[in-house]
Amino acid sequence: MDLDVADHVYLLTGASKGLGRATAEALLADGARVVVSGRDPDALAAFAAEHPHAQVETVVADNSDPDTAELLVDRAKLRWGRVDGLLVSVGGPPAGPAHAMSDEQWRGAFESVFLGAVRLARTVAAELPEGGSIAFVLSTSAKSPVSGLGISNGLRPGLAAVAKEMADEFGPKGIRVNTLLPGRIDTDRVRELDAGSDDPDATRTLWEERIPLRRYGRPEEFGAVAAFVLSRRASFLTGVAVPVDGGLLRTY
Repeated sequence: MDLDVADHVYLLTGASKGLGRATAEALLADGARVVVSGRDPDALAAFAAEHPHAQVETVVADNSDPDTAELLVDRAKLRWGRVDGLLVSVGGPPAGPAHAMSDEQWRGAFESVFLGAVRLARTVAAELPEGGSIAFVLSTSAKSPVSGLGISNGLRPGLAAVAKEMADEFGPKGIRVNTLLPGRIDTDRVRELDAGSDDPDATRTLWEERIPLRRYGRPEEFGAVAAFVLSRRASFLTGVAVPVDGGLLRTY
């Protein structure tokens, strides 16, 4: 499917690897231009080296930094003179039960996962034209707690509700806001979570048995869905949470 994103400009945070990167690659494949940000300069340099063409701009930035939102908008406008969409992705917060997380861990995750995402969305929304779109990469924990991810279970549902509210607020301007709920996608983050268990292989097998498709997802499968949701082909899709989880969630 032609996503109708040729020459459109998308900002993607936390996109030097993982789900954000997969989304950037899907958009690039259809002719979009991307501003990719992340905290790891080496990973960003590697991404740029693999995509050495005029459609990519990389920026070292942290979502928790109050200046990041304006920085990304300014970089896009300086390079291409426009912004058409935003994907907010960020590395997952520390794993562990809610009661065991320190104030510092909760506060740091809130700044990055929650407040940073809200700041990015409201800043970019002010620059988007009619038909622009925003998507938040959350987790299935937005709808159902994931054991051992206490901070994620606390922050993701709240951010999903904010996204729903933003869809109402920005809808009259023709701007769409949606969330994406990845399940067990075979990324570095999920492999790290599995590795933190007593038996990583058994943990993966247990998760696969819970997934109706009986396997972990591939990053490019997520990226294809995210790129569509951001694109103008999804022009009547707003205010929804889209699970990309192989059927793992037991809600509907």
